[in-house]
Amino acid sequence: MKIKFWLFCVGIILTLVCSSWGFFAHKTINRLAVFTLPEPIIGFYKQNIDFITEQATAPDKRRYSDPNEAPRHYIDLDHYELTLPLDTMPLFWKEAVEKFTEDTLKAYGIVPWIVNWKIRELTQAFKEVNKERILRLSADIGHYISDAHVPLHTSENYDGQMTNQKGIHGFWESRLPELFYTDYDFFVGTAEYLDSPFYNVWKAVKESFNARDSVLGFERELNIKFPEDKKYALVAKGATMIKTYSEEYSKAYHQMLNNMVERRFCASIKMVGSIWYTCWVNAGQPSLQGMSDTPLTDEQQKKLSAEEEQYKNGKIIGRPEN
Repeated sequence: MKIKFWLFCVGIILTLVCSSWGFFAHKTINRLAVFTLPEPIIGFYKQNIDFITEQATAPDKRRYSDPNEAPRHYIDLDHYELTLPLDTMPLFWKEAVEKFTEDTLKAYGIVPWIVNWKIRELTQAFKEVNKERILRLSADIGHYISDAHVPLHTSENYDGQMTNQKGIHGFWESRLPELFYTDYDFFVGTAEYLDSPFYNVWKAVKESFNARDSVLGFERELNIKFPEDKKYALVAKGATMIKTYSEEYSKAYHQMLNNMVERRFCASIKMVGSIWYTCWVNAGQPSLQGMSDTPLTDEQQKKLSAEEEQYKNGKIIGRPEN
């Protein structure tokens, strides 16, 4: 059973890599999270798995049109404190606003709070048995949870720009999974009911925050002792050649991280499924049978098409991350 599941996952990932590598992680996490769900909710999500997968990237695309979107993807905790425990930053939004002001919080990121706001919205969507909102909010939640599991999404030095390590963001969350995903064990088990998703989200953020020094420190250490002429390589991406970290350098860094990327990747899958499931349970476990086959109205589809157009032809609003 486990071998079959692993082979199925690899097939999915190969498809995603070939079609849209830039969004590989988000699409893969959302898609595999569907298979963590128990009956009877898994049937609904499997019927809509393509939508859940494709819309995993919608929040990133909204960064090209919505000026409020960027801070939803990160929280620069090292602006407030340097190490755990988080005894400076209040976990609850109202208390955090009172201490630091809303403008400050939005300037340095709000990812744990946006996840929890979306959880409330998804629970309500389940209560209303609103298919479009269930699917859209599920996809968004999957994206933001994945972002919360990335260590550099918790740091002002989010792309190594403060330590002469520019490009490390994409190196950690894109290049390493691209090269080593076939070695990952994606069998994360079944989604679980979470008594307090709020604290689970903050736990994930704290774990990411605690790992950021290793992400930066190991790469600095490797860079010092690695031959400069072997650090980078030209790799074909479609019809173009791009300069990126060589396989040799990537392998050395991946080994230094001791499977960190795989652990954060798989933890994201499990948490996404668990939060979807928890929202459904908290909504009273409504039946999801008999809903329309079309998840979007014409108006909603036009909005998504407009966002896609702005993404393709526009410029990102807010800070770039890689």
